[in-house]
Amino acid sequence: MTTATSPVLITLTDRDRAGLEALARARKAPLRSIQRAWIVLAAADGQHNAQIARDLGLHVDTVRTWRGRFAAQGLTGLTDRARSGRPPVFAATVRAEVKALACSLPTESGVPLSRWSSTDLAAEAVARGFTATLSASTVRRWLNADAIKPWQHRSWIFPRDPDFADKAARVLDLYDRHWQGRRLRPDEYVISADEKSQLQALHRRHEDLPPAPGRTRRVEFEYRRGGTLAYLAALDVHHATVMGRCAPSTGIVPFSDLVEQVMTQEPYASARRVFWIVDNGSSHNGQASVQRMHQARPKAVLVHLPIHASWLNQIEIFFSIVQRKVIKPANFTDLTALEQRLLAFEKRYNATAEPFDWRYTQADLNAHLDRLATHEQLNAA
Repeated sequence: MTTATSPVLITLTDRDRAGLEALARARKAPLRSIQRAWIVLAAADGQHNAQIARDLGLHVDTVRTWRGRFAAQGLTGLTDRARSGRPPVFAATVRAEVKALACSLPTESGVPLSRWSSTDLAAEAVARGFTATLSASTVRRWLNADAIKPWQHRSWIFPRDPDFADKAARVLDLYDRHWQGRRLRPDEYVISADEKSQLQALHRRHEDLPPAPGRTRRVEFEYRRGGTLAYLAALDVHHATVMGRCAPSTGIVPFSDLVEQVMTQEPYASARRVFWIVDNGSSHNGQASVQRMHQARPKAVLVHLPIHASWLNQIEIFFSIVQRKVIKPANFTDLTALEQRLLAFEKRYNATAEPFDWRYTQADLNAHLDRLATHEQLNAA
């Protein structure tokens, strides 16, 4: 049908009509898309623009636009055209200068701050003449685009062990079930062990209040001290079994007791070898600790991590779980209650535990050491 007000004739193929009818009935499609589908379907039925506009509650110019676009381009004509958008207010050089400033330490340029905030960066950019005006929200948007967060920081320590690469590689090989170039046998096991010391039995002066709708759990601030103890634990890396014990403090004797506890139970008692990965704490430090373990348990092989590399010890992952799920927020009547909670959690953990998804490999280690070497070279220059 062609009229004075609707000069554009719409003819639909069966495929176009099916697509438009499905869009018109869609519940989750944008309203504007549904309206455009109805416009075209009504036009194909011979309705003129003014009638379609009245039925759909639209302006007649809107109907005329989408009727014409469909006639010229088909279904693709019903999509919004790309818009150029608002032209950038700030030059690319200004954004680059602000990002470079965010990646520097404030003290490097004489600013008495430990770290930048978005407000500080905006003010400093104006003070340095990068731009006449700049808001903190604009700075945040620029930094978010490149995932730059100068107000955050992470602590790290530069490797000081001269044999860092070799010692770390041995541990990573054991996680991969290799030792000195040979695949470990099924009757060889890898244990990751350490101590969590100075755990306090803090007893809150009032009981905790449980959470409720609109209210988080409340913990009394004041507490009475009930003493401290140490939790020693050994994790079978490949079988996800934790074996632990508590002691008044750490030391050679408590650690030896842990070794005895593990090595006298199966499958470790009849194992061919059991590798013990430990850090350089006083309980198991130096060559003397290696000899001491070998004399007590010839099947046990003590493997030391590099100095300041506890992050390579998988038992630390378990200890972080204990800290979150068992210790905090601390509220124990006495040391006995604390010890019972730790050992009960150990049994609960072992019932469903799976080996940690350890993905840090020797390739990652080599890349890490290469970055550190480059960092040293740049500092030396």
